[in-house]
Amino acid sequence: MEYFVKFLETTGFSQFDDWRYLVMIFIACLLLYLAIVKKFEPLLLVPIAFGMLLTNLPGAGLYNADIFAGGKTNWEMLVAKGGLLDFLYLGIKLGIYPSLIFMGVGAMTDFGPLIANPKSLLLGAAAQLGIFVTFLGALGLSSAFPEVFNFGNNEASSIGIIGGADGPTAIFVTSKLAPHLLGPIAVAAYSYMALVPVIQPPIMKLLTTKKERGIVMEQLRPVSKAEKIIFPIVVTIFVALLLPSAAVLVGFLMLGNLFRECGVTERLSKTAQNELINIVTIFLGLSVGATATAEKFLALETISIMVLGVIAFGFGTAGGVVLAKLMNLVSKKPVNPLIGSAGVSAVPMAARVSQVVGQKENPGNFLLMHAMGPNVSGVIGSAIAAGVFLSLFG
Repeated sequence: MEYFVKFLETTGFSQFDDWRYLVMIFIACLLLYLAIVKKFEPLLLVPIAFGMLLTNLPGAGLYNADIFAGGKTNWEMLVAKGGLLDFLYLGIKLGIYPSLIFMGVGAMTDFGPLIANPKSLLLGAAAQLGIFVTFLGALGLSSAFPEVFNFGNNEASSIGIIGGADGPTAIFVTSKLAPHLLGPIAVAAYSYMALVPVIQPPIMKLLTTKKERGIVMEQLRPVSKAEKIIFPIVVTIFVALLLPSAAVLVGFLMLGNLFRECGVTERLSKTAQNELINIVTIFLGLSVGATATAEKFLALETISIMVLGVIAFGFGTAGGVVLAKLMNLVSKKPVNPLIGSAGVSAVPMAARVSQVVGQKENPGNFLLMHAMGPNVSGVIGSAIAAGVFLSLFG
C-alpha cells in the first residue's frame, strides 16, 4: 500500500493543483485542431501546439522555465534537472534555429522578380510600417496604463516584429530581447500568417478603387544567371556593413539562395530546402510551444499581444498598398497597388492573395510574379527591421 500511495503521488493527476493547466491543454488542443483540420500553418502550428501541450502536463518536467529566468541560462541547473525541451530550447536561445530556417527559405526563394523590378524593394520596405507603428503603440499602451502593461523597448520591439509576417524573425528578436514573451508572440505570428488570406483582402479593397485593382502590369524582363548569383553576395555585404546585427539572418538567407542559384551546390540546396529545414522546424516548434507555460501565457499581456499583432499586419498591408498607389502616380509603367500588400514577408502566401484579389477584378490579370518582388523584399526588410531593434536595444 505504501508503494501504491507513493506511485499515486508521482502521477501527473495528483499534481493538477492549478486550473490554468487545464486551460492551456485546451488551448493546445484547439491549436492542433486549427492546424490539422483547418490547415492553419500546420507545419509549424502542430509542433508548437504539441510543445505547449507537453510543457503544461504537470510532473512531466520536459521544460523548466526557472532555468532561463531573467533572460539568462542557469547552466548548473540545466545539467542537474534539464528536460529534453530545455536542451532543444538552447537552439532558440542561441539564435541557431531561426538562422537555419532562413537558409532554407533562401534556398526555396527566387529573387528574380525583385532583381527584374528593383522598385519593388521600396514596397517591401513600406510594408514594414506595421512593425514600427505597433512598436510605438505598445510603448503608448504601457505609458497610458502602466499598472496593467509593462512593455519596455525590448517588449515593444518583439511585439512590433509580428507585423513583418515572418515567424523566424519574430522568434529570433523575441529570444534576444524579450524571451518571456516568446510563447504568445510566436503563436500570434504564425496564427496571423495563416490568416493572411482573411486579413489582407478587406484592407486592400478599402484602400483601392475597382479601376486600380484591375490595372494590368507589363511582363517582367528576364533575369540572367549572373545577376542571380551576384545578388545574394552584394546584399550580404551591404546589409552586414550597414547593420551587423542583421548579418546572421540576412547572411543565412542569402547563403541558401546562393546554394540555389550558383548551379554547383544542388545537393546542398536540396538539403537546405527539405531535410534541414524540416528537422529545424520540428525543434523550433516544440521549443517555442514549451515556453507557453500557464503562468506566462494566461495573462492580459497575451491578449494585448494578439490585438497588437492584428494591428501590425493591418498597417503593414496598408503601408505597401499606399506606397504602390503613390508610385503609380509617378511611374511611367502602370503599377497595380495590390502588389504592395505582398510586401509583408509571408512568402508566397501574400503574393498569392494579391493575385487572387486582382483576378477577381480582371480575370486576365496575372500579378503573381509582380507581387513576388515586394514579397521577397519583405523578407529582407523584416530582417533589417530586426537588426535595427537589436542594434538599438540588444
